[in-house]
Amino acid sequence: MNPAHFPLITAALLALAAAVSMLRLLHWQRRRDPSLPPRHGRLATLLLAQPLLAALLYLALFPPAKPTQAGTLTVLTAGVLAQIAHTTGDILVALPEAPAHAEAEAVPDLATALRRHPQARRLHVVGAGLEARDREAARGRALVFDAAPPPTGLVDLEWPAQIAAGNDFTVHGRLAGLSGAAVELLDPAGQRLQRAVPGDDGRFALQGAARAAGRATFSLRVVDAGGATRETMPLPLRIAAPAPPRLLVLAGAPGPELKYLRRWAGDAGIALHTRIGTGAGLVLGDAPLRIDADTLRRFDALLLDERSLQSLGDGEMRALSDAVREGLGVLLRMTGPLSSADRARLRGWGFGVDAGAASETTRLRDGDATLAALRGPGSADAPLSADEPVPALPSLTRRALRIEAADAVPLLHDAQERPLAYWRAHGRGRIALVTLTDSFKLVLAGRGERHAGIWSEAIAIVARGDGASAPPMPWPLWEGERATLCDLADDAGIVAPDGARIALHPDPAGGARRCAAFWPAQPGWHLLRQGEAETPFAVLPAQAGAAWQAQRRREATLALAAQAPADVPVQAGPPRRGPSWPWFLAWLLASASLWAFERRRRTPSAVSAASA
Repeated sequence: MNPAHFPLITAALLALAAAVSMLRLLHWQRRRDPSLPPRHGRLATLLLAQPLLAALLYLALFPPAKPTQAGTLTVLTAGVLAQIAHTTGDILVALPEAPAHAEAEAVPDLATALRRHPQARRLHVVGAGLEARDREAARGRALVFDAAPPPTGLVDLEWPAQIAAGNDFTVHGRLAGLSGAAVELLDPAGQRLQRAVPGDDGRFALQGAARAAGRATFSLRVVDAGGATRETMPLPLRIAAPAPPRLLVLAGAPGPELKYLRRWAGDAGIALHTRIGTGAGLVLGDAPLRIDADTLRRFDALLLDERSLQSLGDGEMRALSDAVREGLGVLLRMTGPLSSADRARLRGWGFGVDAGAASETTRLRDGDATLAALRGPGSADAPLSADEPVPALPSLTRRALRIEAADAVPLLHDAQERPLAYWRAHGRGRIALVTLTDSFKLVLAGRGERHAGIWSEAIAIVARGDGASAPPMPWPLWEGERATLCDLADDAGIVAPDGARIALHPDPAGGARRCAAFWPAQPGWHLLRQGEAETPFAVLPAQAGAAWQAQRRREATLALAAQAPADVPVQAGPPRRGPSWPWFLAWLLASASLWAFERRRRTPSAVSAASA
């Protein structure tokens, strides 16, 4: 039997049933006791109810069609509202994250939906937005996004996936919809490092420090106005232990600045070779070295002052300039006036400077970013307590040196935003000029962490790189979410936290990038292994940062909609049957009311009145 004939057959059967019911009622009326008073209103109601009930039952079985738009694929995502039943799309699909919908076709992903419905030329996304696995399939198509209400909570977060041991790091983020809330940064042991109250825009910044190399998981805790924890977000961090830079120090004379610089370098594990002139041809420090190409090639950075620069011969200066062009970093401390010869040498390095005969007092910026974690525990003879107040920064001295270089980048600022150091690229290397002359006073004032921070940043910027780099890793990663890894070797594989080994198979059509997809099945630290090289990376739990994930989906889908091509012309498509439950509910209510009406008996007073 042709299914197209079912509505007609059903309508005929229901009409027949209604007619039979009406004939039964008329027959009952004819056989009614004539002594009873007439009840024409009751009979008329029962007769009219029969076709009405039949019509409602028919509409419940075959609901009326409603207009559609040809080529529109309505995609239900997480957070979609139940009212989406009134959509006008001709095809309705639900992704796995969407709540159950009686009329939507369940699909595992958007690409599958598009393969099943190739006529779809326009996407109508409803809800929280598309997951990462579906965005590539939606790219390049006309897309309209009906977004769910914005999420509430921690909606934005940024922190480094990897830093070097001994460095500090900053966590940036934003809260939405949480009035009076605060955020706290916790170390791997659960101790609070810093607390901050977001600004009016919900943004905040917290600072921590990484002491030892390895894998560590810090935490960000969101606390509401009442002190209750609203959310705790893990912050996995890979703390690398790079090879310490090899530093050559040339000084024209001993002094406290040089003393504390050498002490800092030793504490930081920097391979240090020192040559200090004392006058009359005498030199202190390590074994003398010739300043030539072979010697400079053995070091990553050179730290010298203007006196040492003056003492370099023309041959040594040429060797130094060549070494910088090959990648050597130079850090020049400006502690006194410059001669015309010194200024000429600096012009050869791209810096235009004056004599800098005067000096002036300055003070560094000191804000809420200073933490007990950055200061450390101190030493056995001078321990530091986390509750101990942080000493104020002392006044320092800088050379009043005017520096002109179009491509110079400020390296350090004082409290008045005046640059205290500059650096610029010279060939493959970098050269920095530092006008601060007595940074050692920071150590004497109990602020050794600022002293170490200044010089570690300066050395890190100018020092020659080791040339080794880890493969780029997508970040952040969540459990169950697809990730794409590129630049893979033939033997690339992943070791999961439970020891399971997962082989990676680069897409042969991907070209030279050699990319492969990876779906992490569990959270925790994974290991990308390629030959002898190993790169740790972290996978966040699926439920971590729910509001942040929702915000990322929302923003990514809005970006797709903004970049979508011009909307294709939409025409009326074949009608689609509407929902049947309203008609079934109406039929059920009408049937129950009629059943109660039929069995209602007259009251005794009405019967007595009729008999009289």
